[in-house]
Amino acid sequence: MTRARNLALFVVLAAIWGSAFMAIKAGLAYFPPVLFAALRYDVAGVIMLGYAAYVVDDPIPRGRDEWAVVAVGSTLIIAAYHAFLFIGETDPAVTSAVAAVIVSLSPVLTTVFARAFLPSERLTVVGVTGLLVGLVGAVVLAAPDLSNLTGGGAVAKLLVLLAAASFALGSVLTRASDSDISIETMEAWSMLLGALLMHLLSVGLGESVNAVSWTTEGILSLAYLSVAASGLGFLIYFDLLDRLGPIEINLVSYVAPIFAAVTGWLFLNEGITLNTVAGFLIICLGFVLVKRAAFRSALREYGIAG
Repeated sequence: MTRARNLALFVVLAAIWGSAFMAIKAGLAYFPPVLFAALRYDVAGVIMLGYAAYVVDDPIPRGRDEWAVVAVGSTLIIAAYHAFLFIGETDPAVTSAVAAVIVSLSPVLTTVFARAFLPSERLTVVGVTGLLVGLVGAVVLAAPDLSNLTGGGAVAKLLVLLAAASFALGSVLTRASDSDISIETMEAWSMLLGALLMHLLSVGLGESVNAVSWTTEGILSLAYLSVAASGLGFLIYFDLLDRLGPIEINLVSYVAPIFAAVTGWLFLNEGITLNTVAGFLIICLGFVLVKRAAFRSALREYGIAG
């Protein structure tokens, strides 16, 4: 039952975060990038703080250890990741395909950080091979223009890479903490403080609220990103992070592009090509390699393997 629950939550998370790429793409037409991310977490943080107050006895972090976890979440997982990503994607050289390929490096980067901070999370040679196979699948699915990938926009691409690294490091450090802070409390305060950091950065970059176009499409994209992708998505993410560890849960970045392709086809008339199908199959192969022990255990459980 636990395995089925984890798998179901993993798929839901991939679907939410995959479809969020479409919402981000729509919203950036109406909001300055860092201000857009900050407003997203203003809304999400307030919602999550209310939820935390409802489900936990004390929704306020207590002690140095709990505030340290919040600091990691707000700085790396919320502020740094989204600021680097959104600013990087404003460069014309960083297409959605290029950004998707770079962000798909997150599980590999997580493995690197885990080796330093979480020795128990280390992968075997086959596991590392699975991660690399998954990355190949993400590249095939995104079908980037290689001349564009290696050409201009080097600084912007570095920013997107820093976004992936920030998220990976934040995941590992959160997992490594001995704090007993509840998921709800940590998520709510990380969002609120992360939003504050992004507002400060937005002001420093000269972004203005006057540049926002409050259209129906813009508001809908902000609402989806705030409630579904941020609130519900991160609640599932941190729950699975505690159950699965940072390496396995960050494999969601390999599965999310599948849902991004499907929602792009449904809502933006983006065709599903042979690259999409091939990428999906390769990603599945990489996932099976990484999770081979779990699959073997499941087969034994049902009497399929000895």
